[in-house]
Amino acid sequence: MRCACMLPTLLLACCAAPPTRHASAAPQGEIVEAGAYSPALEGRIDYRIYLPPGYPGSTQRYPSLYLLHGRGDSMTAWAHVKSDLDVLIAAGKIPPLIVVMPDAPWSGRGNWYVDSAYTGTDHPGRPVETALTRDLVAAIDARYRTVAERSARAVGGYSMGGAGALRYVIIHPKLFAAALVLSPAVYHPLPPKDSSTREYGAFGVGSARFDEDRYRSLSYAAALPRFDPHFPVRVFLAVGDKEHVNRAAEDASHDLDFETAVVYNKLVRTPGVAADWRVFGGGHDWDVWQPAFVEGVQKLFRRTGMPRY
Repeated sequence: MRCACMLPTLLLACCAAPPTRHASAAPQGEIVEAGAYSPALEGRIDYRIYLPPGYPGSTQRYPSLYLLHGRGDSMTAWAHVKSDLDVLIAAGKIPPLIVVMPDAPWSGRGNWYVDSAYTGTDHPGRPVETALTRDLVAAIDARYRTVAERSARAVGGYSMGGAGALRYVIIHPKLFAAALVLSPAVYHPLPPKDSSTREYGAFGVGSARFDEDRYRSLSYAAALPRFDPHFPVRVFLAVGDKEHVNRAAEDASHDLDFETAVVYNKLVRTPGVAADWRVFGGGHDWDVWQPAFVEGVQKLFRRTGMPRY
């Protein structure tokens, strides 16, 4: 793994090795599957939830982290980080957390976590952003012993989920104080012609699967100038050094390693947004996302002032 620290304050810690995985020796958290009704969707949101060790017999409240999966994946993808959570909590490197992993099957699992205006019959658009940020968060806070405050709530994701996490922390800073953004599938100003971003209707209008103006209006670049600095946030941004997917020369600037650099530079120029950027050795897969998760979750929950309840 190649370390690439982007802030001087990280120099002492940036190349620290991830925690040794002795999950069997660490107290075990529990993952359970459940669901919540969403008025926006007029239906159920399925989710997995990680409850930290000691949760059943405790009365304490816990910070929460919402994790968004990538396109074509499901909530089960986050099983990769269960043992990491156990080890980090046992070592005192992060506070005990409640971790919510919603399933996002809408728009053929290519919904980009936005409210879609697409009306096609193949992948009819759904108000996914409203369902997750309004309905799911409220349901989780009501059902589980979370600390129901922005200062104790973060959002994260990889690929399409990274795009969702980036949008949510910018658009909803009263809800989330931090974001863990891994290989975000975002493109500025527009995605390349062969991008799956154009295929599923997430950014469609009416019968058109993709509308350029709609994409621009929902992009992080459009959201940043409207960011409210009275609700400061921190973003941990990570990408692999081999995330080269666009072979056409005219699309080279849309490789995710390049796009992530653009994201970082826009974030740090936005008042109220603090950002860390890390480049890991690897491609668009868990060889990057797993170590990035381990490092990022420690930085966010240490630096955002999220207390240990």
